[in-house]
Amino acid sequence: MLRNLFIASLLIAPSAAFAQALPTAPYLPLEMAEKAARAALQACSAKGNAVTVTIVARDGATKVMLKADGSGPHTVSSATGKAFAAASLGRDIGEIADFIASKPANEGLRTMDERLVIQAGGLPIKIGEALVGGIGVGGAPSGAIDSECAREGLNAIGAK
Repeated sequence: MLRNLFIASLLIAPSAAFAQALPTAPYLPLEMAEKAARAALQACSAKGNAVTVTIVARDGATKVMLKADGSGPHTVSSATGKAFAAASLGRDIGEIADFIASKPANEGLRTMDERLVIQAGGLPIKIGEALVGGIGVGGAPSGAIDSECAREGLNAIGAK
């Protein structure tokens, strides 16, 4: 019996020595995504705007979508595209839109991926220095209002 344990330990020891730790990456927990989406939706509703809010993970997958009663059908694709763009590019999408407008040679940014919506209202979600997703708001009368509501969602979870 003791001999079998010794042999087993010899067989297991080398594999433990060569085992590597899996990489870890920060992510946006569902509870935080829901809280941010709800805060953004409430901020727009308080201003009388029926919008859709979408939160995507860093990889662009939709985590949460809230569509206000009375919001237009186009708001779903608008909010989702803005959130996807923010997560993909890691920047305020309104700033990207302004950059393209000032430098038309960069118009290709709008069409480099059909899922991108390059309009104000999409913000990256950064926890500390880690980019963990994007938030998009679509449906207010202006991109500036969409952005204000998205910012309220970030504030609700302590994100940048």
